[in-house]
Amino acid sequence: MKLTFDVEEALSQCKTLEDISGKDGLLKRMLKEMTEQILEAEMTDHLGYEKHSTEGNNSGNSRNGKTAKTVRSDYGEVKIETPRDRTGTFEPAIVKKRQSDISEFDEKIISMYAKGMTVRDIQEHIKDIYGVEISPTTISNITDKVISVAAEWQARPLSAVYAIVFFDAIHYHVRHEGKVVNKAAYTCLGVDLKGRKDVLGLWVGENEGAHYWLGIMNELKNRGVDDILIACVDGLKGFPEAINSAFPKTETQLCIVHMIRNSIKYVGSKYQKEFIADLKTVYKAPSEDKAAYELDKLIAKWGQKYPLAVNPWKNHWSNVSTFFKYPEHIRKIIYTTNALEGLHRQLRKVTKNRSVFPNDEALTKILYLAIQDV
Repeated sequence: MKLTFDVEEALSQCKTLEDISGKDGLLKRMLKEMTEQILEAEMTDHLGYEKHSTEGNNSGNSRNGKTAKTVRSDYGEVKIETPRDRTGTFEPAIVKKRQSDISEFDEKIISMYAKGMTVRDIQEHIKDIYGVEISPTTISNITDKVISVAAEWQARPLSAVYAIVFFDAIHYHVRHEGKVVNKAAYTCLGVDLKGRKDVLGLWVGENEGAHYWLGIMNELKNRGVDDILIACVDGLKGFPEAINSAFPKTETQLCIVHMIRNSIKYVGSKYQKEFIADLKTVYKAPSEDKAAYELDKLIAKWGQKYPLAVNPWKNHWSNVSTFFKYPEHIRKIIYTTNALEGLHRQLRKVTKNRSVFPNDEALTKILYLAIQDV
């Protein structure tokens, strides 16, 4: 392919990287000419004869001028001329009719969005790098392509059995019917029988409860899950009842770390160190019987002074003590939902620049992208 200018001479005149790959650089000129030459070659193939060839006489179709159009590229906006034919049957392949983008523009915008950049940040970045003005609506329309992909991901088939699943939530502010409300984004991390981890789903909801969780459990069943051996949760309201209804053989383990944190909130700072030492004898006990004995001692000593710190351990003991049934190396895995913390750190990182999300879809969109980027 021969260009209309001497590339080596043009290259010798380039003094900076901007001269080569900038919005008015050498690569942009080369892209324009190469694209137009390929379009001409496609037209020749379509008509069956070369430009100006006598073979085209009385062939029934011929070239009919050109149409100018501006397309986005990796080097900024490029003006190209697309050849036309008289019958209007020419369908170019390299730059299709009504195509306005010949770059990986959409992928770049989605990638920036996934990294936590706001629409305004993306606007300014695109303008600085490519010299292209792009509206917030266009950016939103591009990133909205993710919604259908996320829906497919959320509906994908799952393994039949999971050894452990971890459920936890992060809370965000989302606009709903003209008000800003607090909504939870629930994530589920599954560990299959071969030890492989996978995020099974993402749900955004305002109110949790047995009915809400039963819907999620039934969704997992419909996607192919037959059984879950252990479910580790952070005291999610209504969860034990829902999972027992959907998966009767599943054992629930409340997160011990979160139980400890919640208890400490109700203990005076003067007594916290002593209380923690006593509580440690419960969850660090070698057996469930020993742990129950230490819990009775904890209740006797602190129950009257700090009932809100002690009662949850007593009231939820059947779901707190599950991990005592297993050897030490399994206990360390299931007695906390910390397996999800790495994921949640990434989610917080990409959402920290957004104080309020305009709707559930906007929140789901960025969280899905962040999960795929982990």
